[in-house]
Amino acid sequence: MSVAPESGHLQPVELGCERLFDAELDVVKGRRVGLITNHSGVDSRLRATADNLHSHPEIELVRLFGPEHGIRGDAEDGVHVGDAMDAQTQVPTTSLYGERRQPTAQELGEIDVLLFDIQDVGVRFYTYLYTMSLGMEACAAAGVPFVVLDRPNPLGGLQVEGNLLDPDFSSFVGLYPIPVRYGLTIGELARLLNEQFGIGADLHVVTLAGWRRSMRWQDTGLPWVAPSPNMPTIDTAGVYPGTCFFEGTNVSEGRGTTRPFEQFGAPFVDGFAVGRALEDRQIPGALWRPVTFRPAFSKHAGEVCRGVQLHVQNEEIFEPVRAGFEALAIVRRLSADFEWRASHKGIHNFDKLAGTDCIRQAIDDGVDVEDLVEEWKRQRQPFAQIRERYLYYT
Repeated sequence: MSVAPESGHLQPVELGCERLFDAELDVVKGRRVGLITNHSGVDSRLRATADNLHSHPEIELVRLFGPEHGIRGDAEDGVHVGDAMDAQTQVPTTSLYGERRQPTAQELGEIDVLLFDIQDVGVRFYTYLYTMSLGMEACAAAGVPFVVLDRPNPLGGLQVEGNLLDPDFSSFVGLYPIPVRYGLTIGELARLLNEQFGIGADLHVVTLAGWRRSMRWQDTGLPWVAPSPNMPTIDTAGVYPGTCFFEGTNVSEGRGTTRPFEQFGAPFVDGFAVGRALEDRQIPGALWRPVTFRPAFSKHAGEVCRGVQLHVQNEEIFEPVRAGFEALAIVRRLSADFEWRASHKGIHNFDKLAGTDCIRQAIDDGVDVEDLVEEWKRQRQPFAQIRERYLYYT
């Protein structure tokens, strides 16, 4: 166990990036090390793993690799990031969210082991997962060991929710047929992807100490560091698996406000009517409040948007994926100007997030969301059996 920085009291969870130095230093001692990380790659005292590696006398940190949003988290959603020199460590930094998504064979030839330390949010369409899996693929091809420094799933490790991705809809927001919420730590997921989908990397996971599957983030004693610019609080992460689907529509998902993903709306939405309809659905653990907001950027920037804020009253029974689709279906039904957003290649952005076009078509056809939820449960049964094989924490 480690000591919580603000109180001096023991906290229940020790991170993989802490156990690396405390218990598994041989993984990196005397070796040339590369690290995929960003600003969320910190220990319980908020010290960056990159800085800890760089300052250690028995470790040679030779290169950093950054995901979407960059090494220090200063780039917005979808913005390509260039290569640079890290200002703090003066170590060269390669962007894995620019012209390419994988380390090159030449870069991997400079190192003896590649580490991964980024906080995820437990959701299929979070791009850090695929920065990790593509890094594993590159390491498998180059014969370089890949090490994941494990971190808690902020949504807990019990609940699995949503549909399986159809491989025909694979993209950088979903490369594998896994559910929206997979209920695994990033280390457990790495192991599943590596073995189940044939990546074949020489993978090692530095596991957590003290983490239990029933833990929510607030149970870990760890500070929350926003892993991306629009994931400012743990409350945001709690609703993101469902409300993120508004990204695939012309309705604002709250980007450009102080409550991204917790509120949604548009100039053409009647928030009071949507709120009443959602309350009538009696979605477990959720309350809905009509709101008005004006995004500073992103969709409807500078315009007055009317919509709803989602308040989670009971995390134990709340199902964010169901709640998000209930909200989306009602906005779709009550808003004449609602539209699905299509990319320049004609593929619906929503379908990439959903990993299928069937859900969009079902919502257009007025299929009840509860029926979709039941279908997803049936669809997930084979994954549930596979998932059990890869649990480190039982």
